[in-house]
Amino acid sequence: MSQTQELNVAIIGLGAIGRVLAINLTTGFRTVMVAARDYAAAQDLANELGNFAQPKEISAAVDQADIIVLAIWFDAVGEFLQQYATQLNGKIIVDPSNPIAPDLIGGFVKIVGQTESAGQINASLLPSGAKLAKAFGTLGAVSLAQASGQTPEQAVLFYATDDHAVQFAIEELIIDAGFEPLYAGGLDQSIRLEVFGDLHEFGALGKPVLLDEARERLLNPDLVS
Repeated sequence: MSQTQELNVAIIGLGAIGRVLAINLTTGFRTVMVAARDYAAAQDLANELGNFAQPKEISAAVDQADIIVLAIWFDAVGEFLQQYATQLNGKIIVDPSNPIAPDLIGGFVKIVGQTESAGQINASLLPSGAKLAKAFGTLGAVSLAQASGQTPEQAVLFYATDDHAVQFAIEELIIDAGFEPLYAGGLDQSIRLEVFGDLHEFGALGKPVLLDEARERLLNPDLVS
């Protein structure tokens, strides 16, 4: 086990993405704390996943984690960062959020400016001493489940961060979740990793991709499926 794999991981929020990510990581033998407003839901999921999952109250998970995956809606992230600001000092925050809301015709609409991204907005709200990485949001929950651990080549998950010191820890987490990590750049690239972006499944990416295609798409934003 590497030093970064010894970092404590908490998943806050057990909706579609949080649940799948907990399954993927525990399947990859990575211990995770699972937490949600409904503690009973965290207990139920931990019981389902076995010894690699530990149910926690949210505050306890924040206290004990080194890496916190905020698998919650974008419009709840700011409130979370404010509420737990003191506890988040020194923590790595992983943000898979997408700034979208359901429309009236079965799809989604962007709820921030067309040139704005959840990653940059959330970074601007980050408490002092915390670090942010954009990851685990480039695939929908179904693909995040189905593409995990595929062989002979693993599907790529892009990530972005301004803090190079956290890159290895994020890459280890992506690997343990059953994917090939690929650095997309700083948080100014977040818009590419979010819904409607060229590196998102529900944008120009269109599907999970392998490393060679992912690198080509990263360097050529105008490519479409």
